[in-house]
Amino acid sequence: MQKNDRDAETTNKTRETAAALQKEVPAQPAQMISGRECGNGMMGKQYKLIRCTINGKAVEHMVDVRASLTDMLRNDYRLTSVKKGCEVGECGACNVLIDGECFNSCIYLAVWADGKNIRTMEGLLGPNGELSDIQQAFIDETAVQCGFCTPGFIMTAVEILESGREYTRDELRKLLSGHLCRCTGYENILNAVEKTMKKRLNK
Repeated sequence: MQKNDRDAETTNKTRETAAALQKEVPAQPAQMISGRECGNGMMGKQYKLIRCTINGKAVEHMVDVRASLTDMLRNDYRLTSVKKGCEVGECGACNVLIDGECFNSCIYLAVWADGKNIRTMEGLLGPNGELSDIQQAFIDETAVQCGFCTPGFIMTAVEILESGREYTRDELRKLLSGHLCRCTGYENILNAVEKTMKKRLNK
C-alpha cells in the first residue's frame, strides 16, 4: 500500500475514533477531572495503558485516548525529531516508522501504538552518536536547509532502503511525494536517497 493511501486510511480511522470518543468522553481537559469522576470510571474511559517499543526500548505509558502519537513521542519521550507541522497528515514532518511502515504520527492515535514497534530518527544513531548512512548522505548532498522536514523525509527513506529493492528515480520521487519542503526544491533530497540506495545495493 502506498504511503498516501495508508495516511488516508489512518485519517478515516482517526475521525471514526474521535466521533466515538466524543459520545463517551466530555470535552474537558484531563487535569479538570475530579477524583469523584475518576471513581465513577471516567479515568478508565479517558486514559489507557499502552505497551510498545520505541527505538528498541520497551516502554509502558498511560496515554489520553484522544492524544496523537506525535504528542506522546514529543511531550512524554522528548523525541523532538518528530515535528509538529500541519497536524492533518499532509506535510509528512511527523513521519515515523511503525512496525516497519511509515505513518504520519499526527493522525495516528497514541493508543493505536499498543504492541507496536516505533522508530524515530533518534533511533538511527549509532551507539556513540554516529550518523547513519542516509543521514550523512543528506549532509553530503546538501539536502538540508532549514531542516524542519528532514526527519520525516529520512524516515521514509529508511523504509525505502530497508526494502532492499532498487527503484528508478521516478519511483523514488513518487515514494517521497508525501512530504512537503519549502527550501530545497526536492532534487538534493532525491539525490541523497538514490545515492544511499545504490551504495547499499553495491551499484
